[in-house]
Amino acid sequence: MDDFSVQEIPFSHRGAWFGLSPVVAPATYAEDVHLVSHRNGMHAVLQLVPIHGGVRVPADVTADPAVLTWSAGRGRVAAAFESPSTLRITGSGLGLRVAAAEATLTPFTGTYFFRDPVTSSYVFTSYETGHRYRLTVLSGHADGHGAGALGTADRAVVIGADGGEWELALEELTTTRQRFAARATFPEVVAASRRAVAEFTDTVAPWRSDRTPAAGLACYLLWSSTVDPSGFVGRPAVLMSKHWMDKVWSWDHCFNALALAPGAPELAWDQFQVVFDHQTEQGALPDSITHAEILYNFVKPPIHGWAASRLRERLPGGVPDGEIPRLYRQLAEWTTFWLDHRRAPGQVFPHYEHGNDSGWDNATVFAERLLVQSPDLAAFLVLQMHELADLARRAGDPAAATRWAWEAETMLAALLRERWNGSAFTSHTIDGTASTTASLLELMPIVLGHQLPVDVHAKVATAISGHLTQVGLATERPDSPLYEADGYWRGPVWAPATVLVEDGLRRGGAVELADRVSARFLAVCEKSGFAENFDALAGEGLRDRAYTWTASAYLILAGDAENRLATG
Repeated sequence: MDDFSVQEIPFSHRGAWFGLSPVVAPATYAEDVHLVSHRNGMHAVLQLVPIHGGVRVPADVTADPAVLTWSAGRGRVAAAFESPSTLRITGSGLGLRVAAAEATLTPFTGTYFFRDPVTSSYVFTSYETGHRYRLTVLSGHADGHGAGALGTADRAVVIGADGGEWELALEELTTTRQRFAARATFPEVVAASRRAVAEFTDTVAPWRSDRTPAAGLACYLLWSSTVDPSGFVGRPAVLMSKHWMDKVWSWDHCFNALALAPGAPELAWDQFQVVFDHQTEQGALPDSITHAEILYNFVKPPIHGWAASRLRERLPGGVPDGEIPRLYRQLAEWTTFWLDHRRAPGQVFPHYEHGNDSGWDNATVFAERLLVQSPDLAAFLVLQMHELADLARRAGDPAAATRWAWEAETMLAALLRERWNGSAFTSHTIDGTASTTASLLELMPIVLGHQLPVDVHAKVATAISGHLTQVGLATERPDSPLYEADGYWRGPVWAPATVLVEDGLRRGGAVELADRVSARFLAVCEKSGFAENFDALAGEGLRDRAYTWTASAYLILAGDAENRLATG
């Protein structure tokens, strides 16, 4: 199994809402590994400190998908998940201090610590997560410090200080359970985790080879970032990260669904549906969902028709017939939201109210502009309306199919007539002010593929090649005065733009350029991991370093490339 750094990827388990990581807040790295929960936000709950002779010692921390290990001299501590809510930890020659991460307890914040007289376990009760974390000593000697203390105090369990062998179980609870009883040895727990990850990887990426060295780790990231239904998350869901980007955003989920579709169709369908579970009466999708909140202050771009079309290609047997009416209704309501609520009277094109609506939050298209009609939005809606026409035909509603096809062709004709100036697509504000920028966003109509006239597709493809560095597609052309190496959507390479552009290039016949886009993105992932985005010139991973849509983009592009090789 692939080893990885917990500085980059949290150690977690499918279904779990917590993991082990030194990343304790946005871009904040602690000296020690912590138990970090993603209930009610991201919270470092417990600090895990290796000790020898009762004193903290520096230790090497290594991880693979099944076990995380601290090593110091001949001493060793190892942790493995027995289940999504239970962590087994064992040690020999090295002890462990498990302490409340926050030293101060108030009536509303912090962690209360006590010894449970019913189970003889130690319990940390966290205000922030609303859950309890129970330590049961299975072997060895442990001492508790600060039980029942209020205010600022040291609250900890110290085990293995005598240098002997020991083991404990650390459980996440809501209220209570029967006293923990081990039903498997620690090696059996590790072996079970290895099997689970291997089975998932074999299912999701059976095509992997020496040509795709990051595929195994990409699968682990998706597996370990999946949480069980809880709170507002009503079905198994892949969080964008178990670092600080611990939400499901309403376009990120589409890429995770596409990566999972060939091998894990049920989980893939859950990813596509998880945001539609919270669609409003007006048809809007939430901006994001997580355990404790649903945000509607923004939306995200309507790539869902594009994604549904690709899902129908990638799911074994396609979307089941029984799901077609629901899918049609969801996409119809989502499209109607844009046409009725984001299209001003007398206007042909809908608008974004803010860059966040586009998913490209601070792209230069939105610099000092409000209410922008950018060409990507029209292109996505053309694809979505064509998908609605196809779904209506499958559902036996030819009138609806005809209407949606007409709507799609009408918007496409307007896009080409009013937003194509002969060499580039332009953005407009509601008052009609036109602009062109050096942002890749204005080239996103490439997603229309063969629906674009041949000459238009060729010119857009040429413009896209100007964004392609040795690393990948820069979201702001590197020669732009507004380019920033770590400028979020003003320069760095991003997974979703890469997948969308690659697909549109390939479907429009620009195969050689599509191959280069794909190959360079795969190479930067293999070099720099699955970061939220990448420096477009240096290739360094930026921001959150364990981002699932980046892993999914790798799996989509690598899997497609391997399948093309296999079929000649």
